[in-house]
Amino acid sequence: MRKFMRAATADELIGTGPTGGRQTSLDGHAAYLTARFNEGCTSANVLHQELAERGLTISERTVRRFVHRLRDRAKPTSHPPVPKAREVTGWILTHPDNRPEVDRVALKELRDRCPDLDAASEFVARFAVMLVNLRGKDELEQWTTDAEAGSLPELRGFAAGLRKDWDAVMAGLSLHWNSGPVEGHVNRIKMLKRQMFGRAKPDLLRKRVLLAS
Repeated sequence: MRKFMRAATADELIGTGPTGGRQTSLDGHAAYLTARFNEGCTSANVLHQELAERGLTISERTVRRFVHRLRDRAKPTSHPPVPKAREVTGWILTHPDNRPEVDRVALKELRDRCPDLDAASEFVARFAVMLVNLRGKDELEQWTTDAEAGSLPELRGFAAGLRKDWDAVMAGLSLHWNSGPVEGHVNRIKMLKRQMFGRAKPDLLRKRVLLAS
């Protein structure tokens, strides 16, 4: 009856106000308890004693219920799922202009948290620019030297592999000619061989290749 008599708005009548329309002995002291809780004092016994020193007569059980509510609010929310290595690799290898905003933000957060990933992303970006624009003659030596001096063992191993076949790598990153058409024909012939496996002799395979070309 007191709740309905004291209600000044409809929300208080139906119990949707800040305190659910119900007054407790903690009214006027909730701000103090919340501030002390945020300062690191999470013991209901200690807080009950402090309230008693402030002249408030209240049961320890009431204080404990209030502290439990504060703890529930302070619980960390569920973390987003950890991205898979394949997803992160896709973000790094995608051109920045074609990278969705969500992926861009996620990659930035990962790079801010992981220095090794940030360094790897920078090396990948430099190599991609060199590969697309055929700048190997001007930039390959410096890129390889930086990778060898870096802290990432995977990149150091990759740079060592480049050194072993330096002339071919330099040509591939500098010249406009490539073996792409030849590799394409080889893959096509291998596909035909797999399709004809166990079905015909080499002479029929020869005809199949000639007709396909």
